[in-house]
Amino acid sequence: MPSLTLRPNREKSLLRHHPWIFSGAVDRLDGDPASGATVDLLSASGQFLARAAFSPSSQIRARIWTFDPDEQVDMDFFRRRIHSSLVARQSLHLDGQTNAFRLINAESDGLPGLIVDRYAEMLVLQSLTAGSEYWKDTLADLLIEITGLKDIYERSDADVRELEGLPPKVGCLRGAIPLSPFPILENNLKFTSTSQPATRPDSISISVRTACACAC
Repeated sequence: MPSLTLRPNREKSLLRHHPWIFSGAVDRLDGDPASGATVDLLSASGQFLARAAFSPSSQIRARIWTFDPDEQVDMDFFRRRIHSSLVARQSLHLDGQTNAFRLINAESDGLPGLIVDRYAEMLVLQSLTAGSEYWKDTLADLLIEITGLKDIYERSDADVRELEGLPPKVGCLRGAIPLSPFPILENNLKFTSTSQPATRPDSISISVRTACACAC
């Protein structure tokens, strides 16, 4: 496993379970991890501190996946995290009140860089970091498996991706984009998406953006 070793006395934030490590705290990199690949974070004395996504372009050099040395970052890891997020939303008993809500909220759900919103029977995904980009296909497949939905639209066009060395990406990630309006319920108010058949490459992006705005 590639590793990042921190400078002396720079592990204090990790011991408090802060989810980021900045480049200035890093002493050396051992191995040749790809952007977004998993690395172990070690103290200056070699103590395991966390397992994280490596981001060579960002000032936030690593974002923590887990502080457990026995937990591997693999498909089952992400299955557990997504399932836990879904259970947390189900505990809010949103059925009948809304069909538009944030399913995954990045670090708050233990998935740095990943934001997933649900709008009726459609998911809208944002991948904002090298780590979430590295695992994006796996994450998309697991979202379909766990939610039972089949359509995922990607809106990874936030400016923060530039800091991660990532280009913007917008378009259908899984399934298909609805070509007719669909109802969105929010706090007992009913909205209708403005999704229309696409006549230009950017028209789907505009219509999904409008649908999201209506539901907020």
